[in-house]
Amino acid sequence: MKFHYIASQQNGRMTEGEIEAQGVAEVLEFLSSRGMKPISLRKEELIENKKKFQLFKSSISIVDKIFLTKYLSLMLKIGTDLFSAIDILIADFNKPAMKSLLFEIRENLEKGQPFFLAFARHPKYFSSVFISLVKAGESSGNLEKTFEKLSVDLQKEQDLRHEIRSALVYPILLVTVATFVIFFLVTFALPKISKVFMDSGFQPPLFSKIVFSIGLFLNKYFIFIIIFILAVTGGLWFLFANNAAFRKIFQKFIRKLPLIGHLLKQIAFQRFTGTFSSLLNSGLPITEVLENTAQVAGDEEIKTALIRVTREGITKGLTIGEAFKKEAVFPRIISSLVAISEKSGNLGSIFHTLSEFYESEIKASLKTLVSFLEPILLMFIGLAIGIIALAIIIPVYQLVGQF
Repeated sequence: MKFHYIASQQNGRMTEGEIEAQGVAEVLEFLSSRGMKPISLRKEELIENKKKFQLFKSSISIVDKIFLTKYLSLMLKIGTDLFSAIDILIADFNKPAMKSLLFEIRENLEKGQPFFLAFARHPKYFSSVFISLVKAGESSGNLEKTFEKLSVDLQKEQDLRHEIRSALVYPILLVTVATFVIFFLVTFALPKISKVFMDSGFQPPLFSKIVFSIGLFLNKYFIFIIIFILAVTGGLWFLFANNAAFRKIFQKFIRKLPLIGHLLKQIAFQRFTGTFSSLLNSGLPITEVLENTAQVAGDEEIKTALIRVTREGITKGLTIGEAFKKEAVFPRIISSLVAISEKSGNLGSIFHTLSEFYESEIKASLKTLVSFLEPILLMFIGLAIGIIALAIIIPVYQLVGQF
């Protein structure tokens, strides 16, 4: 049978491999003869089954990336070499996706390949900005500060995500519960009540008949309605993820919604200014900075505008300020500050200030949005339940009045 092992070598480095053996004792003897101490030992069939299971379970989260960058920054700061830092991380991480990535990084380093290549092979988890910053830090020999900056930026991103989610938990919970309650009343309760009236020969008023008819229709076809809603939702999500034209149209529609559109625009500008500042301060050329920023902007209009700034502006001899002023998608405050800071040579610090400004604006807009959504949702829920209640109470009142 085949075994998979992870072991520690005499020099302290971690190694892994596979071996054909009759049992565990034979594998341990093999490792001992080569001066290695076993850390993990499993049958290959168990590994294969686990990999299949973890294909859907294991991934690299933003928390993992924060820990990785923060730890590497700290270890490099105190003088630990990169190989030792990676080996310690391999021993510390239990998450298969991260452990696999770290083994890949160490293997690349042993082969003399650039450090950033391991991250570049996983674009699903590491953005082009992350990869470019690591590449720039590796080229300049300043990986310590690069990882420190990355950990700070990732932590800010995580905090902002947490704040947005926390602010929207109550409205989403309210909508979810209300939807289930109303759906239950309309689909299951109303048909039974309407059947009682029909069996008694009593004719309810037109208003009640309409509400009862809706309930009977939903009760009869609710499985097909759910399938239809799921299919439409899945189709729209697929289009949004894979079709740039649809994504642009959808984002244009969302931006026109009151409060929500303004908030999403602020989030897009915060991501743009923060990313631009980080890349520019890393020493990358301005065209490369703009191209990379465009890829992670998260907004199709900003992405298109940044590509135009690079390819139709700067490469054709325009200054950065002139190229930005030609794009209407950017607020006047951004294009004006770009023109001013370009002359003074502090473009990176200005964009960092803009990023912090938009971050504070997002927090203020979130509070406004939540304070606006809560009463609107409560009114809508109250109106829906009120209509259902009236549809039942009016015919009951009329029926009682006949006696």
